[in-house]
Amino acid sequence: MHVSSFRASHWLVATCLAVSLQLTACGGEDSNRSSSTARAPAQGTPTDTPTGNAPPTPAAPSDEVNLTWPQAYQRDADYPGTANLPQQLITLRDGIRLAATVTLPADENGNPAVGPFPVIATFTGYNQFLTAAVFADDALVRRGYAYITVDLRGTGASEGSWQAFSQTDHDDIAELIQYIKQQPWSNGKIGMNGASYMGITGLLAGAQEDPAVQAIFAIVPMGDAYRDIVFSGGQVNAGFIPLWVTLVTGLGIIPTPAGLDNGEPGYFLSTLLQHLQGALTEFQVPVVAGALIGDENKYDTEFWRIRSPLEKIDRITAPTFVVGGLNDIFQRGEPLIYEGLKDHTDAKLLIGPWEHLQGSSAEGLPADGVPGIGSIRLAWFDHYLKGIDTGANQFPPVTQYYTGAERYVTAEDWPHPQARAETFYLHGQFAAPLIGHLDQQAPTRDNRTSLLQTPLNGLCSASASQWTAGVLGMILPPCASQDNVANLLEAVYTSEPLEEDMAINGPITGQIWASTTALDSNVTVRVSVVGENGIARPLTHGIQMASMSAFEASRSRFMNGKLIQPWHPFSAESRKTLTPLTPFRADVEVFPTSAVIQAGEKLRISVGTSDLPHGLSPLPDLLASVLGAMTIYSTPAMPSRVNIPLVPISAL
Repeated sequence: MHVSSFRASHWLVATCLAVSLQLTACGGEDSNRSSSTARAPAQGTPTDTPTGNAPPTPAAPSDEVNLTWPQAYQRDADYPGTANLPQQLITLRDGIRLAATVTLPADENGNPAVGPFPVIATFTGYNQFLTAAVFADDALVRRGYAYITVDLRGTGASEGSWQAFSQTDHDDIAELIQYIKQQPWSNGKIGMNGASYMGITGLLAGAQEDPAVQAIFAIVPMGDAYRDIVFSGGQVNAGFIPLWVTLVTGLGIIPTPAGLDNGEPGYFLSTLLQHLQGALTEFQVPVVAGALIGDENKYDTEFWRIRSPLEKIDRITAPTFVVGGLNDIFQRGEPLIYEGLKDHTDAKLLIGPWEHLQGSSAEGLPADGVPGIGSIRLAWFDHYLKGIDTGANQFPPVTQYYTGAERYVTAEDWPHPQARAETFYLHGQFAAPLIGHLDQQAPTRDNRTSLLQTPLNGLCSASASQWTAGVLGMILPPCASQDNVANLLEAVYTSEPLEEDMAINGPITGQIWASTTALDSNVTVRVSVVGENGIARPLTHGIQMASMSAFEASRSRFMNGKLIQPWHPFSAESRKTLTPLTPFRADVEVFPTSAVIQAGEKLRISVGTSDLPHGLSPLPDLLASVLGAMTIYSTPAMPSRVNIPLVPISAL
């Protein structure tokens, strides 16, 4: 194909690709623990207060912290247009070449300005030539920034085999930073920008500790590869991961003019062969197959830790703005990224009512005084890369959307400094799993509820929509807005109508006493709000393999003595052997939320044995848990319960 035909079709292809990205979970962007160091109690102890010193009481909010968003920041463009340079090939230390598109400010005739400029960088896995119109923000370029978008190794138009955030990618990112600093259009100041994959690589760039990286804008990024998404609760993610692997692989076989722009007509074919060989022998096929059969990486090994920005969070000193979503695939990790940054750099956290697709563009902003994402990003980069006093450093530390109240609320910290954990006990009914009761009184008699262990529940639920990045929600919208169908195969515990409004903010722990007739079981916990119409409106959920439910108190989060976020090691050494019919306690990490339950509505907790496609056991574990029945206990000695952080309504 001649290069002219590439140029003529570029905008059409980019537009079509933007639509496909919205359908496959990694779209572009809008243009405009604290931990206790105390030892855990024995599992039979009803209280969760660890021995030793209790966690400190959160400090009262300080009057010095601004909690009000300023008027949306804007300024006129410095240049009337933008211009793309010919696609470049950047040679790395081992001879592998990465394809890059550079966009520069331009005059009214499209002639690129000389510069140098501060540089905004996006390192992607989604074929930067075809997606430059999606990722490179022309509004930033016209305001005096150079923009570079680079395909990482083995993706898009770059050579090599895909590594997916491995140490090789880290080393490549470090080289790319050096390359950018040396270009004539660069003044040596770099800001990292991007959503999803590109938000993750932005954090990894900051972790290189290169002072050139002076600002990061990370939208819906991952924090912990294992716990956030790939093996949540010890389960293989059967929803997003197959979509993601297919997306990256598919975009890597679409031809681009990289070779023709650099005088190498055979470049595309040789690169394609490298991609396919890597997919078959190095990453995609071996990793997916290994997950299904349960190889050593079903545990939290170095393979996952090297791919987790939280493991290097203390190395990131660049001011970082984190955007997350209440129903995002990285719902768990986004506030933890903020927590890991806030004590040693300027960090801000904005969480909206979004799944992954919506969060990638911060859909619905501006709202409730919160500016549009383009305005926030421009203020962030102008402040830290151009030295303009935009007030970005005075943005509220935390801004969260509260479902139920249907508005954004600012706070000094996350979780809310005035949050206090409260315990709600599950009271089951024998042979009637759908009519259990929920209240704050510990059980005084022996109740238990039994369920068949099925691996297929959850396909019609908000969880299924979330863990396919919104795709199933588009196909079956009614499933994404209720938990009633999933509840049919779960033990359901519903409170009386609330007498006053209740506000939740932070992570939740389900401490479920159970036994199984099989050799293992999954334990799922859903949190919902039931209105007068009987519809269970989903808030959040968690999943945990019973045999992998040991937790480390020193890395877990306690609030006023109650466990609200267990940290499970997910190691071969911590794995328990379950004995059929012998009770165990599974401490289920339920991912964080912010919500208001109105007076007259009911709080519902439901406990089950599967949440597909959020989690599917590797084959050996699946065989150990099928054809079993799980019994949930509600007794004085084994009080199944949930610990929920509540915030005074007056604090919102």
